[in-house]
Amino acid sequence: MPLSPPVVLTIAGSDCSGGAGLQADLKTFQYFGVYGLTAVTCVVAETPVIVRSVHAVPPAILQDQLRVLLEAFPVAAIKTGMLFSKAHIVAVTEILSGYPGIPLVIDPVMIASTGDPLLEENAIAAYKERLFPLATIITPNLDEAEVLWGGAVRDEPAMERAAAELSARHGCAVLLKGGHLGLPECGDLLWDDGLPEWLRAPRIEGAASHGTGCTLSAAIAALLAQGQDLHEAVAGAKEYLGETLRHSLAWGGIAALNQGTLRAGELS
Repeated sequence: MPLSPPVVLTIAGSDCSGGAGLQADLKTFQYFGVYGLTAVTCVVAETPVIVRSVHAVPPAILQDQLRVLLEAFPVAAIKTGMLFSKAHIVAVTEILSGYPGIPLVIDPVMIASTGDPLLEENAIAAYKERLFPLATIITPNLDEAEVLWGGAVRDEPAMERAAAELSARHGCAVLLKGGHLGLPECGDLLWDDGLPEWLRAPRIEGAASHGTGCTLSAAIAALLAQGQDLHEAVAGAKEYLGETLRHSLAWGGIAALNQGTLRAGELS
């Protein structure tokens, strides 16, 4: 009998266009040779350029998915993506609090790359008070960090202050993603045990960015499930994300929209 691969669970929304959410996570898990499980929080009608509608799965159904999967499989790591509401976050924490030994990667999804909100406003406190204390690492982008930290994060010194304080507040590591600074070199900051580690890579112009946060957090979870330590997992995930950006796909009008040369109403 062949050895079974490590099992990783993603708790996130479904992106019907396949570039983000559960679909991006499963593609990432397949690349790293881990077996992916999914607990669906929302069904989202979207493409890389529009979020048309969101249908939330009832929190009780979300909990049923989590219970049956965690009872049946030897889950080695968990990641969360789009959780949508306070009720969904509470539902997740009620289950995951019973599994403190499983590494937990939290991507605090708040806003789609299109600018559409993906989190109800009253859910932010639930993230801070209920879910972050269970985390191994959280992976906010700059916009999310500003909401969570409560201050502007517009340069690298501010990134260090925000990451340090968020890590101290919530008792977990923080990977603060700096791509939105728009610098020629994308610097992400890992803050762990009171120490900063910068991970830098050249900006890849014209690459499609839809689903990059999902992919990065999924890769971290996959590598943690394989037994890598947190710093190795984050470095390996960033390297993998760079490769996906260098080979990102594009189709006609969607490519033009990603590169800012076409308006949404002009897409045929």
